[in-house]
Amino acid sequence: MMITESQNIEFKESWRDEYQKWICGFANAQGGMLYIGLRDNGEVCGVQDTKKLMEDIPNKVRDMMGILVDVNLKEKNGKQYLEIVTEAYPYPVSFRGKYYQRSGATNQELKGAALDRFMLSKQGKTWDGVPVPYLKAEYLDNATFDLFRKYAKRSGRMEEADLMDDNHGLLEKLRLYEGSYLKRAAALLFHPDPEQYVTGAFVKVGFFREGMDLVYQDEVHGNLFQQIVKLMDLLCTKYMKAVITYEGIHRIETLPIPREALREALLNACINKDYAEPSPIQIRVYENKLEIINGGVLPEGWTVETLLSSHRSMPYNPDIANTFFRAGEIEAWGRGIERIIMACKNDGFSTPEFRYDASGIWTTFKFEYPERATTQSDQKTTQKTTQKTTQKAIQNLTEQQQAILSFLKGHPEATRKEISESLSGITEDGVKYNLSRLQELGLLKRIGGRKQGYWQIIE
Repeated sequence: MMITESQNIEFKESWRDEYQKWICGFANAQGGMLYIGLRDNGEVCGVQDTKKLMEDIPNKVRDMMGILVDVNLKEKNGKQYLEIVTEAYPYPVSFRGKYYQRSGATNQELKGAALDRFMLSKQGKTWDGVPVPYLKAEYLDNATFDLFRKYAKRSGRMEEADLMDDNHGLLEKLRLYEGSYLKRAAALLFHPDPEQYVTGAFVKVGFFREGMDLVYQDEVHGNLFQQIVKLMDLLCTKYMKAVITYEGIHRIETLPIPREALREALLNACINKDYAEPSPIQIRVYENKLEIINGGVLPEGWTVETLLSSHRSMPYNPDIANTFFRAGEIEAWGRGIERIIMACKNDGFSTPEFRYDASGIWTTFKFEYPERATTQSDQKTTQKTTQKTTQKAIQNLTEQQQAILSFLKGHPEATRKEISESLSGITEDGVKYNLSRLQELGLLKRIGGRKQGYWQIIE
């Protein structure tokens, strides 16, 4: 049976000391075999001085790289060749001060971000878990801590006593300290300007016409919690057009992609971006589609098919993922792609496309609208009728109902308890009744579920 070059096999016609690069590459990957005396097609051409090479090669490898290899003598059709067997090593192996790694059927020198990823993985660390000198808890943003506490309290994934702790204690509970130093994840999650510590930690958004002509663009800065809020608002109000339809007197805004799927895709991109790469996440919006390009790296051996099938959780930035999980922003590790697909299917949209290449992970949503959308003329007629009905309903509101509407304009994600605590003279049961009444009048609509949803005021 003829063997061929692969991830674990390499052929060379003769021995040269520089071929120790390939041995280094095997040691830093999954191990492998280097054959001396074989042509690229696997044909045996033979090699001379096999006895001397069997003594020299192991000694040179040991002296240059500090590892051991087995050298076996093989023979075919009367011609001798050598098999050099290299095991995978749990620590980084270098050859003449450089690091190589086998990838597919090629041997690559590791540099820059790729070398950083490799060194961290060999140490059992992740990029977001690296400590940051000079970063202190008092430099972080109090408003973002308050937002996190609100989210985490609502999700129920942290003890209330822990949420009442100060910022330093909360960071410890979230495992965002490495010894006495804060991790990179803390800067990205809670610092008002994480770009002081991480280049490219922002998002670029652009609207393009056909032919790749850029019409307008925005940049979204701030920590990751702030970025998600800003991006959802920017994309849903400026970059995508909503179709307005009516069911009775209820006004319905339908975006060309589901809000829940878009939010999940944005979270997925922020959590799994390779922040060692200086380029930001890009979002390209066209007349008929939206693309999210995240410079992320899949675990070794993973493909898009792995993401689309049932798989174990391996977030690229686990400390960032854990914090978003505690906040209730993501439901479960390892189900991000599944949740995007399900959100689209549940709302009657087609499945987005996923792609992985040298530039990163691509998520592409095709724009479409449900068949229930009415024509523009029908909308205008219905809108006039609805405006008259709405104006009449507003005139008959109680003071409590008016106060609730006013409060929800600035706090659409507020819970019944938060509304009751913020408005004097109204109990939580009273809030429940009035919210129900406002919905019956067509002045208020609940978007999303109890934990992740928000109130939409019908103007």
